[in-house]
Amino acid sequence: MKLFRIAAVGLALASFGALTPVQAETLKVGVSTGPYSEILEFAGKLLKEREGIDVKVIEFADYTLPNTALAQGDIDLNNFQHKPYLDNQVKTRGFDLVAVEKSIIVPLGLYSRKIAKLSEVKDGSVVAIPNDPSNGARALLLLQQAGLIKVDPAKGVALTVADVTDNPKHLKFRELDAAQLPRSLDDTDFSAVTLNYAVAGGLDPKQALLLEGADTPWNLWFVTQGKRKDDPIIAKYIAVYRSPEVKEFILKRFNGTIIPTW
Repeated sequence: MKLFRIAAVGLALASFGALTPVQAETLKVGVSTGPYSEILEFAGKLLKEREGIDVKVIEFADYTLPNTALAQGDIDLNNFQHKPYLDNQVKTRGFDLVAVEKSIIVPLGLYSRKIAKLSEVKDGSVVAIPNDPSNGARALLLLQQAGLIKVDPAKGVALTVADVTDNPKHLKFRELDAAQLPRSLDDTDFSAVTLNYAVAGGLDPKQALLLEGADTPWNLWFVTQGKRKDDPIIAKYIAVYRSPEVKEFILKRFNGTIIPTW
């Protein structure tokens, strides 16, 4: 009888344990190298304080890797890309990844070590732009905003250099890996550089010839696997990220060079 009672208690405890939620593993958030990680880490500290959930931010030097890591389940979500880049990755790589919420605007900028303003762009100048499809199109649209070129409006965000319809300054385009663009400034007249690589390369966004503004459609998104788009822990982290406290941190820390979308 005593053994039966012990067994019964053990069975009850086992059943209770099966019904009790297991403490979630550390939430792993991927990001490309640069200033974004500071914001993700700040939000992670707030989530730990409020919900007891640990957050680990993982930086990738190559921004082609965070989506691969996410698709393989090595990380839980990432925050480094705009929607056109994600759409291109899903189409070309077959990833089951979805955008779940906006985060920040990280302006693409035109930088130079040879000129101080756009009016100094000379005929035949060499300009470097990112060689990936979405950021290459983004750079061409910024050059159009600068009044330096015109592009085919029918192409939308699928622009390539071949879609430049008017080039009065006879600009010569050099398409490079995004991480190489800051270094290209010694060999080009100016370059279109995303902010993460600009900061990592020692460039000052305040000294850019031109930066995208708050009206740009190229904001970053939180992205996760399709099957986890409603994951409550991911939702809690994003909610903390999009809080007034994090917004204040962004505005003070980055002095307007990174723009919250909320």
